[in-house]
This record gives sequence, structure tokens and C-alpha cells, in this order.
Amino acid sequence: MTSTAASRPHRLRRRIVAAAATFLLALAAVTAWALDRYVLDHVEVANASAYEAEVAADANEPALATAATDDTDAVAEDAADITVTEHTYGSGDDQATYYVADVVLSDITQLRSAFAQDAFGENIVEYPSDIAADVGAALAINGDYYGFRTTGIEIRNGVIYRDEPAREGAVIYADGTMEVYDETTTSAQELLDAGAWQTLSFGPALVDDGEIVDGIDQVEVDTNFGNHSIQGDQPRTAIGMIDANHYVLVVVDGRSSESAGVTLTELAEIMTDLGATEAYNLDGGGSSTMVSDGSVVNVPGRRGEERGTSDILWVG
Repeated sequence: MTSTAASRPHRLRRRIVAAAATFLLALAAVTAWALDRYVLDHVEVANASAYEAEVAADANEPALATAATDDTDAVAEDAADITVTEHTYGSGDDQATYYVADVVLSDITQLRSAFAQDAFGENIVEYPSDIAADVGAALAINGDYYGFRTTGIEIRNGVIYRDEPAREGAVIYADGTMEVYDETTTSAQELLDAGAWQTLSFGPALVDDGEIVDGIDQVEVDTNFGNHSIQGDQPRTAIGMIDANHYVLVVVDGRSSESAGVTLTELAEIMTDLGATEAYNLDGGGSSTMVSDGSVVNVPGRRGEERGTSDILWVG
């Protein structure tokens, strides 16, 4: 007859094995979910540039259809006027280096968006300089990294790609003006009907009607797994409107001994000092990149290496 005491080690080992198996199964499930959510490509629209041209042609908008084929010379008689300059903000250990692209457009269709690998969807990434080269951009900055999330209103080059209102956004209209808005109070179709050319979904809004927005250093853009705080001194990217068809695109270096980065309020101050009456924060951190005439002009990331992102804003 087997004693109770003698059987206990066997039962204990079985429990340990069962617990280990359960843990490994749970770990495998979490790993599979994380890979699917944050790593594996999920293409919703392949060959986006051709899709945009088709949508514009179906809508009987020949100018936008031409823009979607990257022949911007046919869209606007005059080329965009682009001036890129380097500046510093602050002093000592808090000093930051930032780059300003002052862009005067003859037509808003010269300010375009492009997707990594010319495809819309989740987790599709490419270096900003490579996306810029793909479309022949004279100037480009990283966009809102829409592919990291599944929410937001995304209208690009006059075409609706996503209609999942969630946060404070920015919209650029066909008349060359820009405004910040609450996505949850409208829809992509309503914005398109009002003349939206581009929408961006990251934030927060920095400047509205010429005034720095209150409380921006307490805003959280996302709270999903893997997202880092956007508060404190960070590398930044922003877009601002000085006047219709007159924009400033700003990239701030950070997280290095040469450039500390800036807070959101400091970024807003930079934008108002440049004359922006509306300004909006785009994806920052390691994504912050400015490309001019094929070369990266800032020092992105921790070691000056670009990080793959899902989209850019660019001017031909």
C-alpha cells in the first residue's frame, strides 16, 4: 500500500508541470497577440497612390487625380517655396536644436502624405528618407504614425482611409487653411464634404486661434501597451499654419548631450514665435525626422539613426 506521504511529491510535480504548461500556453498566446498587433503587417490598401488617383478620377476631380500620380507640376503652376533653417532653444543642459521648414505653397495639393511601402494598414513601416525618395519629395517630415493605432480619422490626399474618431486631430482644407478639432464631434465624410485634404491624428493641439493651448503638458495621446509618455523634454515634430498655404514644419532633436529636446509647451512657444496661428503635435521621439533634398537634416533617435514609421508629410 502506498503511503500518503510518499504520493505527495508526485502530486506536487504534476501540479508544477501543469502550472508550467498553463503559463507557457498563456505566454504563447500573449506573444502571438503582440506579434499580430504590433509587428505583423496588416495591409488594408495596397498601392495607395493608384487608389487615390482612382478615387479622385471617380469623383471627377482631375487636379487631385493628377496630384495622386505625383505630377505636382501639373497641379500648380508655381513650385512650392521651401526654406530650411537650423535654430536653438534654451541654454546649457536644456538647450535643444530644432529645424524649421518654412513652406509657401501655390496650392495645398503640393502638401501631400505618403505611406510606407505605398500601403495603408497596421505595422507597415519604412524609413522616412526612403518614403521621401520613393515619391521624389523635396522636403518631408514624419507624420502621425497612424499604423501604430487602430483609431483616429485619417484622410490623406483627399481620400478617406479610416473613420474611427478618438482624439484631438488636425485638418488641412483644400483652401489651404488648417484647424484643430475634436474628432468625436464629426466624421470623416463630414470633413471631406467640408473640403478636407489631409487629417492627422496624434496630438495634442499646440496652438489654436493664435493662442497656446492650456494644459498640453498633461495630455496623454495613447495609453495602449508599448506606448511611451509624450511628456517632458523629448524629440518633437509639429506642423503649423501661418496663413493659408503658408506652413512651418518643425523637427526638434532630443535625448542626447547635444540636444535635450523640448516640452510640449516649449514646442508651442516655438510655433507661436514662428507666427503659427494653428499648430499640431505629430509623432515624436525616435520618429522625429526631417528630410531635405534627399538628406536627413536632423539627428533622429539616440544614435542618429532613423526609425521606421508609417507615413510622411511631404512637398514636391
